[in-house]
Amino acid sequence: MRTYQKIIVSALALSAAVALVACGKSSTNKSSETSKTTDVTTITVATDADTKPFTYSENNQATGYDVEVARTVFKELPEYKLKVEITDFDSVVAGVDSGRYQLAANDIGWNKDRAEKYYFSAPLSKSNNAVAVKSDLKVKTLSDLAGKSTEVLPSANFTTILSKYNAANPDKQVKLNYVDGSYPTASRLADVDSGKIDFLLYDAISLKTIIKDKGLDTLKVNNIESESTDPHDGFEYFLYTKDEKGKELQTKVDKVLKKLQSNGTLKELSEKYFGGDFVPSADAYK
Repeated sequence: MRTYQKIIVSALALSAAVALVACGKSSTNKSSETSKTTDVTTITVATDADTKPFTYSENNQATGYDVEVARTVFKELPEYKLKVEITDFDSVVAGVDSGRYQLAANDIGWNKDRAEKYYFSAPLSKSNNAVAVKSDLKVKTLSDLAGKSTEVLPSANFTTILSKYNAANPDKQVKLNYVDGSYPTASRLADVDSGKIDFLLYDAISLKTIIKDKGLDTLKVNNIESESTDPHDGFEYFLYTKDEKGKELQTKVDKVLKKLQSNGTLKELSEKYFGGDFVPSADAYK
């Protein structure tokens, strides 16, 4: 009888031990799953959703070439979760500067001053600087715009181009009317159409897209011959904070961009949003 009782006690002890081990494994698994979840870092990308087809709003959601490239890139980086936030253009760059945003996706061009404050990705696309003007105005270079007026955003790269031109050509200046960063590109093109201003300097892809969308048939787009030898002319980039985290993002994103260029994904996105292949050559991703 005692032997039988010992067997029962032993069996109960063994069952309890197995249960404890199982609980331990369950606890470990839950801990592991929690760890995996907490290891994901949220990256907030800023865009003005007002630079179609690079970035625009559709059904109250940001989309466009730059935004969709960002989404595609971060699908390849599971350690990050991408959050897209729409703001006005001036706040896009300022927000990266303050650290509120870790990434800007907004048809952003390179210039020396920005390069001192931010990290840039490998180039996303290559277009041409161009001007939208009335059909009867002939324009090939910035000097052809002497005495003409335009509207500019304080922190835009195109404003820098025109300001540098004015500084170098005091007798052939263009008239710069500064507008708020929330004033849409389409509204500035409408101001060209109405005669309020004479031209708008922007990238050719955006100008042609918006003019077509808004039916501004009196306007034409002329490529502007570059007056500089800067190798960055015509390219657009992602912009990052210039710190350790920004450098880490730059390195990881550039690696994925190279892969997406190589496998044709960037070309597909370019054809979808631009209507053609505007992806830089593979050399740009070295």
